[in-house]
Amino acid sequence: MARNKEGLILVLDVGPSMHALLPEVGKVCSMLIQKKLIYNKFDEVGVIVFGTADTKNALTVEVGGYENVKVLRDIKVVDGDLVEALHQLPRGSVRGDFLDAIVVGMDMLIKKYKETNKGKKRICLITNADTPTKDPYQGTKEDEVKIVAAQMITHGIKMDCVVVRAKQVLDVDRGILEENDHLLNILCHKSSSKVYVESATSLLGALRTRNISPVTVYRGDFEVTPKMKIKVWVYKKTSEERFPTLKKYSDKAPPTDKFATHEIKVDYEYKSVEDPNRVVPPEQRIKGYRYGPQVVPISSAELDAVKFKPEKGVRLLGFTDASNIMRHYFMKDTNLFIAEPGNTRSILAISALARAMKEMNKVAIIRCVWRQGQTNVVVGVLTPNVSEKDNVPDSFYFNVLPFAEDVREFQFPSFSSLPSSMQPNEQQQEAADKLVQMLDLAPTGKEEVLQPNLTPNPGLERFYRTLELRSKDRDAAVPPVDEILRKITEPDAELLSENRAVIEEFRRVFELKENPKLKKSLRRVVREKPTGSSEEGEGIGAVGEAMGAVETSSEVKVEKLGDSDPVQDFEAMISRRDSPQWVSKAIQSMKDKILNLVQNSFNGDTHQKALKCIGALRKGCIMEQEPKQFNNFLHRLHKLCDEKGLKSLSDHLASSHEAMLISKTEAPESDIPEHEAKLFLVEPKAEQGS
Repeated sequence: MARNKEGLILVLDVGPSMHALLPEVGKVCSMLIQKKLIYNKFDEVGVIVFGTADTKNALTVEVGGYENVKVLRDIKVVDGDLVEALHQLPRGSVRGDFLDAIVVGMDMLIKKYKETNKGKKRICLITNADTPTKDPYQGTKEDEVKIVAAQMITHGIKMDCVVVRAKQVLDVDRGILEENDHLLNILCHKSSSKVYVESATSLLGALRTRNISPVTVYRGDFEVTPKMKIKVWVYKKTSEERFPTLKKYSDKAPPTDKFATHEIKVDYEYKSVEDPNRVVPPEQRIKGYRYGPQVVPISSAELDAVKFKPEKGVRLLGFTDASNIMRHYFMKDTNLFIAEPGNTRSILAISALARAMKEMNKVAIIRCVWRQGQTNVVVGVLTPNVSEKDNVPDSFYFNVLPFAEDVREFQFPSFSSLPSSMQPNEQQQEAADKLVQMLDLAPTGKEEVLQPNLTPNPGLERFYRTLELRSKDRDAAVPPVDEILRKITEPDAELLSENRAVIEEFRRVFELKENPKLKKSLRRVVREKPTGSSEEGEGIGAVGEAMGAVETSSEVKVEKLGDSDPVQDFEAMISRRDSPQWVSKAIQSMKDKILNLVQNSFNGDTHQKALKCIGALRKGCIMEQEPKQFNNFLHRLHKLCDEKGLKSLSDHLASSHEAMLISKTEAPESDIPEHEAKLFLVEPKAEQGS
């Protein structure tokens, strides 16, 4: 048998209480088969249903009993017919016994594989477990379940149990539910898993549709000190599920050729620039790297000589408080550090280290080189994972940490620095709080909605559904989004309906206004219409072109203030976040521009433009928490007006609200009280940072 070949039995409850969920059960099971057709096409699958009026299984013939259990399909290699059969599951009319169905499935696996394929035999049970199990001929139900569990361990059979339970189970005996849950807990204690789901969406994500064998990333020493090393194995704990790699297909092979692979092989030829007809063989080629306008050739020997070649190993660098490592620092996937299986000393050492770190709230910083020849070093954090089960040893979670070059620092002004006119009032704050609480996916006292481990990827699910249709009809259209997937990608209509009052209150307290900047841009565009365009169509075209020009110019990164529109250039420059220097550069450039306009004016022709620039500078300093920069500059500007005898500009500065000092209520960093800010003619203070 193939190394990764799996034998799977689907045990499905089709009794009357499961009829409403059978379409979803069929979808999730058919999705499992579709993925096997892509990733594990040699896997073998059988299907058993229980709760049917008729009985069809080998144990009934051989020993009797096991009624209402029907083998819908014997264990065979997966194919497209099985997908169709799962879409048309029969509706049973009687209550079935899930324990009888499990025993029938075990019997099929044991007879099919005998002692082979250990660890690759699996039973998947989907039921609501609301019907009583039959009393055994001897002993108790618990004894019978323990025997079944022991046989599963002996023959290397694993089981996944998905129990479907609605939020409010009506007309069901609670005693039966509790008894069945207890029996399933005994059955799943050793080598099985059990999960409860409450909706069709959770059911779609609860079943493990792909069986991925864990592969170690690293096996070797964990060097705590030069004299203390612990044998560890490292596995991937999580990994992003991607779309399957689609290969190119060739239809050039004759239809009669049964052994044609239909694969496409791509070969590259390198030809000489001087002689395009001459093919350059591999031994005459060398890698080249651009350095300015030139290409510097570097041979493989030279490249190998300058390569960084760290030695394989994992080394402890030190410990730090867990609070120093933020969750958003984590990069890539999570790995699992475990002690070498069977090595008692390593298990004890890892357990002692993990429990000590947990008790002291510490994490470890380590340096990792996973394999020999790896050209990069990984630095990450080890977080202790203390097990709550006696049969599961303690371990560590490993996450990659960023280097300094990987960190992006974004500076955002505090909301508290905004002017009081831009701060929300109590009514607005309360409405916003209620809206956020309404949209919480994990409200207090309730089960989390869209749990990650029970929520499928809607893009992948739709892809596999389309692939199934295209396998039957190559011209089939992409199907519409399934209703179950809509519940993942779209807002919950029931939630919105229940909280309509909260949404309406939020709309009422927050008034929606048109963006004045867009309106101003449109007026400017209309005003700049070419003089020769008198026709209606031509005018519209000119407006469209001008608007396109404005949008394009906004994407250009401004590095200095121009003369045509210094306010717009200042706003673009101060909003740049690719470097913290742009804020100070924008403020200084605007101050220089204002001084230039004041000093080089003729009969006050540039004073109005200077006042607009002062207003823009004031807003920018408030947003960026730089009130002292503006206040000191304003004192300096007022002093300049007195020295130059610019009485008209001085009067404008004294009366304009845009040229008022920034008070402490507008920016906490300011040392000017509000009553003093309203009086422009104050004693100038020493200039700082102007």
